[in-house]
Amino acid sequence: MEHVTVRDLVEATGGTLLWGKEEDGIKKIRLDSRTVEPGDLFVPLIGEKVDGHTFIPQVVRLGAGAVLTAKDQDPKEFEGSTAAFIRVENTKEALQDIGRYLRARLSLPLIGVTGSVGKTTTREMIAAALSARYRVYKTPGNSNSQVGVPITISEISDEDQVGVIELGMSEPGELTVIAKIARIDMAVITNIGITHIEQLGSRENIYREKMTIQDGLKDGGVLILNGDDDMLSVTKGRDGIRTIYYGTGETCDFRAVDITLHDGNAEFTAVHGTERQKIHLSVMGQHNVLNAMAAVAVCVQCGMTMEEAARGLSDFTGFKNRQQVYEGEKMTILDDSYNASPASMKAALDVFKTLKPESRHVAVLADMKELGEQVLTYHKEVGQYAARCSLDLAVTLGEACHALAEGIRENSRIPVKEFLDKNEMVSYLDGELKDGDCVLFKGSNSMGLSAVASRFIARADVKQDN
Repeated sequence: MEHVTVRDLVEATGGTLLWGKEEDGIKKIRLDSRTVEPGDLFVPLIGEKVDGHTFIPQVVRLGAGAVLTAKDQDPKEFEGSTAAFIRVENTKEALQDIGRYLRARLSLPLIGVTGSVGKTTTREMIAAALSARYRVYKTPGNSNSQVGVPITISEISDEDQVGVIELGMSEPGELTVIAKIARIDMAVITNIGITHIEQLGSRENIYREKMTIQDGLKDGGVLILNGDDDMLSVTKGRDGIRTIYYGTGETCDFRAVDITLHDGNAEFTAVHGTERQKIHLSVMGQHNVLNAMAAVAVCVQCGMTMEEAARGLSDFTGFKNRQQVYEGEKMTILDDSYNASPASMKAALDVFKTLKPESRHVAVLADMKELGEQVLTYHKEVGQYAARCSLDLAVTLGEACHALAEGIRENSRIPVKEFLDKNEMVSYLDGELKDGDCVLFKGSNSMGLSAVASRFIARADVKQDN
């Protein structure tokens, strides 16, 4: 944080300064007591299992500059400390109030990105494209929640010229809260899928929740929608908002044509009105064409040329655990283990089948989470898709993946090996995988495939990341 004092925090939260100096400066917001450094603000959140207030004595010893508290504190316990204590009614809501307060002090434009699939990659591609002209701040990691977004906003500096922030959602009403904190100038919705359908009940409900990103979109702002999505293509922004569509269809304002793949990487021409621009991507998969077109649309709205956007996009090479290809002396690994949905599973399989056509292809697939009552149907659907992807062996992990395995068996002669225990699966792979193999790792993050992928990346004898 820059130019933030204890006085600012009291004003932002409407809290009461119990003790401490109003003029003391505050450096960063911390939720994890183990990361607190001198001059930081510690916000003790109350969770289902852990109450952050328990760690207040610890952060004071570490030199915290300020502490929010929703509980009574004994000043005698903290004698000699320089930490300011601010009493608030609810620490989570106070954190959100700080986010709103700091957002109001910022003059730079903010672009918010949401969607069921691909929002993180789209955020990164937008940031890369904008970087061809501007100094860009982007959401670090996955700080896209009701507590993550205020922290994201607090870390934007005076030198940043534009911000690209990810807005997540896992329950009804959450995106409205986040959007009203962020007060974005431009909103991008990547698609309406079935991620979080377990909590929201239907794709129609997911659509309604995603559209609440407009609750924080400033009047005169821009809503940028995926014109290839069946629901978004017929959607208009609310009054006072301009709607722009990107995709591959004729009706899209920004569209990709002449799409080809070279070693898995997409090349295409971006068309906007009478303008045309050739774009070469350094990430794999045709699905990334849509992510790139969202970035082009954002850049043009920010005053850039499509040529500048293309230059920025060419520098984007992806990031760890998301469709990263590791070509080693012994094996080629496609690590897409960060997370999984039916759409992203199919996209990963599409990329995988283009890699190393002379090699044996082994797909290691784990359960997809948060898919609600139709979880087995979705897994079987992915299995049916995998059956058409020229696999030589499929290895599955998890109970729901039994349906995926059945989908493969019923539609192909691809051998399938199923596991419920990750360690047993690793032992099997240790003996089964051979030099020259091409291996895909894909599953929901909680299934722990990232560690498994890392094990075999090391075994593949990779000289450098691709």
